[in-house]
Amino acid sequence: MPPMKELLARLEETERRFKDRKDTRESATRSLSEKDFVGANSNEALRARLSHLNAAPDLTERVGTRSFRMPQRPIEGGTREIIDNVTLERILAENDLMPVSYLALGMQKARSVGRIHVKDTSGRRLGFGTGFLVSPTLLLTNNHVLESENDAVGSEVEFDFEVDLAGNVRQTVLFKLAPQTFFLTDRDLDFTLVAVSPASGREAREWGWIHMVDEDGLIVTGEYVSIIQHPNGEAKQLALRENEVVDLLDDFAHYRTDTAPGSSGSPVFNDQWELVALHHSGVPERDRDGNILAVDGRKWEPWMGDHRIKWIANEGVSGKKIVDFIKRVSDLTADQKRLRDQLFDGPPPVEQTPAGGHPLPRQIDADGRGERPTPPSTGMPNESGGMTWTIPLQVTVNLGMPQAGRLAPSPPVVAPPPDTDSGVGTDADTADAADLQQALAEAENARTRTYFDAEQDEEDRDTYYSDIDAGDLSRKELFRTLHDLLKATHTEQPRYKPSLHVYPWVDLHPDRKLRSIYSGQSFEPEEFIREDFRIEQERTLQLQELMRQESGLSPERLQEEIDLLEAQNPFNCEHVVPQSWYAKKEPMRGDLHHLFACESGCNSFRSNIPYFDFSDFEEVVRTECGKREQNRFEPSAGKGTVARATLYFLLRYPGKVSDPEEFPADRISMLLQWHADHPVTEYERHRNQAIFAKQGNRNPLIDFPDWAGEIAFARGLD
Repeated sequence: MPPMKELLARLEETERRFKDRKDTRESATRSLSEKDFVGANSNEALRARLSHLNAAPDLTERVGTRSFRMPQRPIEGGTREIIDNVTLERILAENDLMPVSYLALGMQKARSVGRIHVKDTSGRRLGFGTGFLVSPTLLLTNNHVLESENDAVGSEVEFDFEVDLAGNVRQTVLFKLAPQTFFLTDRDLDFTLVAVSPASGREAREWGWIHMVDEDGLIVTGEYVSIIQHPNGEAKQLALRENEVVDLLDDFAHYRTDTAPGSSGSPVFNDQWELVALHHSGVPERDRDGNILAVDGRKWEPWMGDHRIKWIANEGVSGKKIVDFIKRVSDLTADQKRLRDQLFDGPPPVEQTPAGGHPLPRQIDADGRGERPTPPSTGMPNESGGMTWTIPLQVTVNLGMPQAGRLAPSPPVVAPPPDTDSGVGTDADTADAADLQQALAEAENARTRTYFDAEQDEEDRDTYYSDIDAGDLSRKELFRTLHDLLKATHTEQPRYKPSLHVYPWVDLHPDRKLRSIYSGQSFEPEEFIREDFRIEQERTLQLQELMRQESGLSPERLQEEIDLLEAQNPFNCEHVVPQSWYAKKEPMRGDLHHLFACESGCNSFRSNIPYFDFSDFEEVVRTECGKREQNRFEPSAGKGTVARATLYFLLRYPGKVSDPEEFPADRISMLLQWHADHPVTEYERHRNQAIFAKQGNRNPLIDFPDWAGEIAFARGLD
């Protein structure tokens, strides 16, 4: 079944289960609203949970009786004992505070979670998923991520794709999957278990594994779960105790969140960091007509990708049910049985640091391909007969995850090129193929979409400016009022990626083609989309080669090289307010209101030169892009459009452009004249409507052209 049809089929199955359990779920929710765990769960489920948490037998036996309550006892012992005790107290609504070591245990589990590159047999990337090691050799993910051995044979898993404590992407390692060694899948439970090949003397077991627990009592309704994931193929992220379990079925768990939906193939953990479920699907929000809604409130379309669906609940497959299935499989070879049995040998050893908290030393592989931590030594016995380890704790919001050794500074780019023979390194194809497919799908869909809905746009416009009466405000007051509105409503701030955000829909003309903002030359959107992805790939490869040759680049030198590569390989996109004027900072760099398609030749020709109006423009010899002399540039086309985009920038970002060499104050009157001479077109109204849907804010010069003379734009240069 095609991937999108499979997705929709699974959504329908999940929705059906969710609907069938409505009464049970609502009853439990009422109990939980009163902090009544007992009322939200069966006595049998609570007894199993308390037993798993090593509660005293007499406490477990009293479940369901009036004498059932938490005994008073101090929090003491090791990390697991403390967390167990806090979980018990939470069930009885007495405590919800976790020890700091809870985070350290989660960081260790996160090491075993990787990003799956789903590829066909030719090596072409088809998409991404999340997967995680459950033994030294085997990786668990969804059936709908890797449906068959043929899907897995060309695919890879990438570890350490995450942001470090300095905010940089860490060096990553790729391993090829080995379905010929082990492959087991089931559609009903939506799981796939596949072997991972060693690479250049390294094994996946270095990243640890997540033990699959074959026990009852791992979770009860009302507890919170955590999910470690690569959403939409992005760097590793953590939804920490943000999903509340609202129902437990025989084979599935339902959990709900307002902020942190799961990603396909992600591990779902309880407070003991035990695997309780494999995330696989969700319940989408629908409008009154039954259409699935996107996160921005629009009707969701398949070309948007499932990460843009607005979910109201998540569904995970029971980890215990997956274990039961795996244990029942009998048609395995001797080697496959050995690999299967490793699942149940127990968890990996806990990483540690020596006393005093200093990190363990790191080793360099014999072949020089990167670092790996020295294998951890054994723990020290404590007085209770258990083992004690000191665990490093380093946390960032985006899961900048420590290994056993100190995190060295990383460059803000992907790792050095892979050894294509060994499979170790990062994927040289840094142009995100999943984004490419999404962009091409949106461009194709644009051919049949309504180009501009005038009635809806008028309604949106009137609502947007409903609190502004321009006639009652001075020029300075109107500037400040509009600035506040544009800033407050700029709720979505996409990163600068024109191939994904500009070419497929926003910048299309009525004939569904792109036109260079300066020359007026027409282009097919697919042409610019593919070309920009190629340029991005070329930049990355050149930077990787530079880093391999000069590994000791300073951050300043590295940024210079990145700037040079961008200048040598420019995108086919023009910032009407040049990036150098605001140091390429976001959200200015990615603000769609001043981004336009522009062939690289005209882009480079204009460079970062201010606009100018030459008196002899029509008579002089000039290029098709326009005329440039000294520090002055006049475009051949698009004058009204670039004027309104530049004036928007002054309103939205006052003070960001204040150098008179970059933007002489007298150019404002020129822009206002261009605005008057070249009225707003349907193309600009379409752009404004499309950007409003993506970013949340609008360009007042397009909505109310007459306001231009009533605004003190010079305030934008202060």
